Amino acid sequence: MEKSINMEQITLGVCYYPEHWPEAMWEQDLTRMLEAGIKVCRVAEFAWSKFEKTEGVFTFDFFDRFLDLAQQKGMKVIFCTPTATPPAWLTEKYPEALNALPNGILVRHGMRCHCNHTSPVFRQLCARLVEQIASHYGGHPAIIGWQIDNEFNCETNMFYSESDSVAFRAYLKQKFGTLDKLNEAMGTVFWNQEYTAWDEIYVARPTLGNASNPHLLLEQKKFVSQSTIEFCKLQADILKKYRKPGDFITTNGIFGHLDYQEMNAQALDFITFDSYPNFAYSVGGGVNANAGAAGKLKDRASGLSLARTRSISPVFGIMEQQSGAGGWQTAMAQQAPRPGQLRLWALQSIAHGADYVSFFRWRTCTVGTEIYWNGILGWDNRDTRQLEEVKTLKDEVAGLAQVTGSHYRAKVAVCYHYYSDWDGEGDIFYGPLSGPSVMNWFSACQEAHAPMDLLCLREGMELAGLLPYELLVLPHIGLLSNELCRLLSRYVEQGGRVVFGARTGFKDEFGRCPMRPAPGGAAELVGGTVREYTLLPQKKQVTATLWGRSVALPLVNEVLEAEAGGEVLACYEGEYYAGRPAVLRKKLGAGEALYVGAAFSQELAALLLERAGLAEACREELALPPELEYALREKDGQRFRFLLNYTEAPQSFFCKKPFTDLLTKKHLEGQAQLPPYGVAVLTD
Repeated sequence: MEKSINMEQITLGVCYYPEHWPEAMWEQDLTRMLEAGIKVCRVAEFAWSKFEKTEGVFTFDFFDRFLDLAQQKGMKVIFCTPTATPPAWLTEKYPEALNALPNGILVRHGMRCHCNHTSPVFRQLCARLVEQIASHYGGHPAIIGWQIDNEFNCETNMFYSESDSVAFRAYLKQKFGTLDKLNEAMGTVFWNQEYTAWDEIYVARPTLGNASNPHLLLEQKKFVSQSTIEFCKLQADILKKYRKPGDFITTNGIFGHLDYQEMNAQALDFITFDSYPNFAYSVGGGVNANAGAAGKLKDRASGLSLARTRSISPVFGIMEQQSGAGGWQTAMAQQAPRPGQLRLWALQSIAHGADYVSFFRWRTCTVGTEIYWNGILGWDNRDTRQLEEVKTLKDEVAGLAQVTGSHYRAKVAVCYHYYSDWDGEGDIFYGPLSGPSVMNWFSACQEAHAPMDLLCLREGMELAGLLPYELLVLPHIGLLSNELCRLLSRYVEQGGRVVFGARTGFKDEFGRCPMRPAPGGAAELVGGTVREYTLLPQKKQVTATLWGRSVALPLVNEVLEAEAGGEVLACYEGEYYAGRPAVLRKKLGAGEALYVGAAFSQELAALLLERAGLAEACREELALPPELEYALREKDGQRFRFLLNYTEAPQSFFCKKPFTDLLTKKHLEGQAQLPPYGVAVLTD
C-alpha cells in the first residue's frame, strides 16, 4: 500500500519553539507567520520538561495556552513526542538508560539522543510520557498531525549500552535458535571466535585493529534497525489510540541503520525529510563539514536525498527546510543562502514530490548549541530578505494547487539495498564504490534531463514495482539474493533493461563469500562471471571503448568471462588484463542485462542513458542547457514540468510548444530565460 502525505493543497509550515521565547511574543509570532503564508507550525520535539519537570508529575498548561492561541489565530500544529531529549532527572536516576561509547563508557547529559532504544526503563518512561501527552492533547482542534521523536539515528546509528547487548542476544537467539546455527552463520570458526553461551555475545567492542567479526557487525546493524522501529512503533501505537480522525503520524529525517520502508509500514502514515541543501557549501569545522561532497552540482545534489525520501513515501513532506546559514559552534559551518536560494530550495523539494514544506526555523535561537543555525528571522527579530522570499512563496504555492498529490515521474531508477549498504560500511573492497557511482549516475541524469528515482530492493517485492521503469541500475549490491535475481530476470523478459556494477552478488545474506563465481545468482542473467578483480591505485585511469566511445572504468576492475549467451561489449585498455572483457551483455526476452566490471564514471553513465534512449526526456517539448534541472510531476494525465536554475547566471531555454508558467502566470513559447536561482513550473 502506497503511503503518502495527503494535503488538500501544497502547504508552508515552520518549526517553532514556544519554550524559547517569552509568552508575550507568541501572538505576534503567529500573526507574522500567517501573514507570510505559513499555516502550520511544528512544536515540542525537545520539550520533555514542559510536561514532566520532575518524575511522574505531569503538567499541560504551557502547551494548552499555546495550542489555544494557535486555534484562535487559525494556525495548525504538528505536535511532537519529545523523546529525543530526556531530562536530567531521568539520566541521573536511571543511568542504565544512557547510550554508551564502543568502549562501554556512558555518554552523559548535555546533548540530545543520549539514551538508547533498548533500555526497558527508558521505554517505560517514554511510553508513559507519550500516553499522557496523547491522551491530553489528542483531541485538540489545532493539531493536524504528530511527529514521533526527532531524526532517529542522527547523532549515532550504533548503540553500545549494556541493555543493547542484552537485547542483541535475544535478537540473535530468536533468529538463529541455537548457538551452533549462530556460529555457522557468523563464521566464528575464523580466529577461534565460537560462542558456547549466549552471555558471551556483546554488541561490537573495541578490538585490536578495530576488526570485529564483519558478519556479526552486519547483524548488529539489522538489530539496530529493528530496535529503532520497535521504539517508534511503541509510540505510534499509543498515538493511534488518541489522535483525531485524519490526523497523521510521521517522523523526520533519513539516517543510517534504519529500514525506513519497514518503519513506514509498521508505524507511520508517511515519512518527512529534513532538507539542508546548504551542506554542499560547508566551509569547514567538524567531521560533518562536507564542502565539495556534491561536486559541481552543489545544492542541486539535494535532489538525491529527496529521491530517497520519495522511495519511501511517493508524496511526502519536508519537516525542516533550510532557511538560513547553518552550523553549530563546533561543526558544520555554512555560508548564508544567497538571495533566491531559500525559494529555490523550497521549490526543489516540491519538484521532487513534497506537498508540505516546513522551514527550520522561525527565529534563530539566542542560546545553546544552535545559535548559528539561522532561521527565517535573526536574533534581532527584524524582517529579513528570507522572510520576503517566504512571502513570495505564499502566492506561488497557492498557484500550484493543482500540483498537489501529483507524483514525480522517472523512467530511470538507481537501486539501493539496506543490507548491502550496511555491510559495505565495513568493507573497503566494495563499500566505497557506491557513493561515487550513485552520484555519477545522478549527475549524468541531471545533466541529461532524465528524471531519476531511487528504488529500494527488498525481499518480497513484486514485479509491478519495477515495471514503471525502463532502466534499472544496481551499482554495487553485494548481497543480491537469488529471489531478487529471479525478479530482475522477469523484469528483463518483459522488456526492461538492467545495468549491474562491479562486486554484484558476491556475498550471501550474512556477508560471507560462498564458493561460487560472482555475480552469484545474477550470473545467468548477465551471461558471464567474474574471473578476478583488483582495486585500482589512486589516480589510476583504466578505460574501455564502448560503442565507439572511450569511457573511464574507475576504482575497481573485474576481469569478466562470457558464458551462457553473454556477449562481450568492451574490453579493458591497459594494465595486465588489457584486452580481456570489461562489459558483458545478454538479451533475454524483450529486454537486456549489462554487467560493468567497474564502478561508474559519469561519462559511462551518460553513455548508457543515451543508448537506452532516456537522455533528454523532454526533447519533444523543451531544449534545455545542462545547467537547468528538469523534474516532472504528473497527476491524472496532467504534466507539471519543473525547471530549476541553481546557478548565479540567467539560463536560456527553448519551448517547442506553448506553456503556461504556474508561478508567474505568463505564457511561454520559443526562447525563454530563467533568472539566477529561478524556477518555472510549466503546464499545457
